[in-house]
Amino acid sequence: MPVVVSSLPSLTRLGLGQNNFRGSIPASIGNLSALSMLSLATNKLIGSIPFELGRPFKLQFLQLSFNNLTGMVPTQLYNMSSLRFVSLAANQLHGSLAPDFGLALPKLQEVYTGSNHFHGPIPSSIGNASRLFRIDIALNSINGPIPKSLGDLNNLEFFAAPENLLETNSGNELTNIINKLSSYNYISGSIPVGIRSLMNLQIFSVRENMLSGSIPESIEERIPDSLGNCNRLLGLDLSFNKLTGTITGQIFWRSSLSIGLFLDGNQLTGPMPTQIGNLRNLGKLDLSENKLSGGIPETLGSFQVLKFLSLAGNHFESNIPKSLNQLKGIQFIDLSRNNLSGQIPEFLGELTSLQSLNLSYNTFEGEVPNDGLFKNISAFSVVGNSKLCGGVEELQLPACLAKVFQKKKGPLNNKVIIPVITMSFIVMILLCIATIIFRIRRSRREISSALPFQREYPKLSYAELHQATKGFSFDNLIGEGKYGSVFKGILNSTGQTIAVKVLKLQERGGNRSFQAECEALKNIRHRNLVKIITSCSSTDFKRNDFKALDFEFMENGSLDNWLYPGSLHEQQRTASLNLIQRVNIAIDVASALDYLHYHCEVAIIHRNLKPSNVLLDADFCAHVSDFGLAKILVPTTCRSNNQPQSSSIGVGGTIGYVAPEYGMGEEISTQGDMYSYGVLLLEMFMGKRPTDCIFNDNLSLSGYTKMFLPNKLLEIVDPQIMLEEEKHPSRNRDVLAELHKIRNVFLGARKQGWKHGSVNDA
Repeated sequence: MPVVVSSLPSLTRLGLGQNNFRGSIPASIGNLSALSMLSLATNKLIGSIPFELGRPFKLQFLQLSFNNLTGMVPTQLYNMSSLRFVSLAANQLHGSLAPDFGLALPKLQEVYTGSNHFHGPIPSSIGNASRLFRIDIALNSINGPIPKSLGDLNNLEFFAAPENLLETNSGNELTNIINKLSSYNYISGSIPVGIRSLMNLQIFSVRENMLSGSIPESIEERIPDSLGNCNRLLGLDLSFNKLTGTITGQIFWRSSLSIGLFLDGNQLTGPMPTQIGNLRNLGKLDLSENKLSGGIPETLGSFQVLKFLSLAGNHFESNIPKSLNQLKGIQFIDLSRNNLSGQIPEFLGELTSLQSLNLSYNTFEGEVPNDGLFKNISAFSVVGNSKLCGGVEELQLPACLAKVFQKKKGPLNNKVIIPVITMSFIVMILLCIATIIFRIRRSRREISSALPFQREYPKLSYAELHQATKGFSFDNLIGEGKYGSVFKGILNSTGQTIAVKVLKLQERGGNRSFQAECEALKNIRHRNLVKIITSCSSTDFKRNDFKALDFEFMENGSLDNWLYPGSLHEQQRTASLNLIQRVNIAIDVASALDYLHYHCEVAIIHRNLKPSNVLLDADFCAHVSDFGLAKILVPTTCRSNNQPQSSSIGVGGTIGYVAPEYGMGEEISTQGDMYSYGVLLLEMFMGKRPTDCIFNDNLSLSGYTKMFLPNKLLEIVDPQIMLEEEKHPSRNRDVLAELHKIRNVFLGARKQGWKHGSVNDA
């Protein structure tokens, strides 16, 4: 970074963010005594923050985020009493926050220190910075209790501390700030009994923390009087914690709940109380992923405006109650993965507002209705119910047996009864024999198909992987990222070539990346996703922890290597990707995203889509890889607008590919992946990275492209594409045919979307 001369003493604002500056921050910036705003964010700056930066006594705005700064925050910065905004996020800074933090910076309004290596407690003096309204200390190693003084910050609107080691002592600290806390923190302990003192509380959300124990009596005794006589309570979200025990009926007596009740993702047991019917104005109810049992109460039919109902992943049994036909406004019902039985009620197909019905993996039997909702195969699911028959043709279920006997007004004589009974008996015997033969043959097929799989993909130990990769040698290294290194390996037992991703467990977040990738990959299968063979969690020869993921080897490496040949081997290639190959790769990646977003049981957000994470097999078929930052997305219909899916502070991903709205606090969504996909598309056909030096504060890759539309597009197309087409002019016909095919598929999908009222899905 060029040295800032001290001949500009009157300079008040210096904005140099989103450039490609390298090196350290010059100490001479401290000579700019009139400086009130300094932004050096999103560069490649290294080294420590110079103590001279504490000299400008008028500095109000300091933005140093998204660099590679190291060391500790100089104490001189704590003497800048004029500071209102400080962001040090996404660096490599360490140390602890100064004990007099709140006293030294009384005017501070916003502070962001996320994604660093800070440790130690939150200073109790923070309560003296009375103007603070946004605090982000996410993704650090902050530990100790939440200071009670945090509850004195009357202007506090946002407090994010996910993935730290915070705790509560008595629980009173949480009570003081409960209506200010963001979700997705690692706050532990139990929900404090004193929560009932929050009289004006309207929405209570401590989603995705580490709360344990049972729901406190103060919540269950009286609603609205519980939660401190909170007779204005509209929504209650305690999902994805570790809550145990039963749900008592007292929670539902006189509740004002209307937005929603979310207790999903806990370990609650016992039956669902019948008093739940008192929540007549409830809009959304989610009790999924618990251990609730018993029957579904008839009182569920009392809901007058319920739109969303999910009881999935519990132990509910018996039939679906008839009273559910009263849910005239219901749009989404998920009763999957329970022990429900009996026939599927026909009235479910007659609920005119119902758009999605999931009855999969229960023990329903008999004929599937084929009227109303059940005519649309995409609107319902009944997979995993082996005793069902009939339904629409697309279900491919066996036909239901016709009734042999029909009730007659008069008696039948023996000439009719005896032959009918005899034939029925013969048919039953033949069916039993056929069933036995079918099951024997199927079990043999399953055994024969399972044995090769077991031989081909055995459990792999550290020693086998060490041997396969020649001791994880540099010569076998084929890729490296922040959380892992990928090696080519050949298994001695089978001769199979594999790719071994060894996690960097010493890197903060490495173990979390391993868990996230395992969670995302365990239930997904698609031709355009990298195929996982197995995982290895063991110790190495020095007894150190070792974790690795083993994948199918991709012969043509990554898309990044083809777009930007780096090694001598890559530079000596005789050809680059032609236009058809790039179009096919774009379609492959889009197909993978479509599967992850819309065809998994729950949507998966990749969050790190870029050319280096798109792998190419021998046929140049693209496979999306690296799910270390992936997030499983709860459907948006499960949450109100006031309850975000996930905190986007501590943004995951790679600079240039991360959606800008993530940096402004927006929730994680499929749109973030689509932004990354758009950048990847432009990059594929232009041959320029989004972090290219020509892009600065006022110009991005997409903005650059718009400058050449519509008549000068060929000026910015990757020259390699033009060279390839000149080498093979006859291929132009293939390109034209491929583009016509894409257009026809797209138009066909849009027509289907118009027909079914789902243009956006197309």
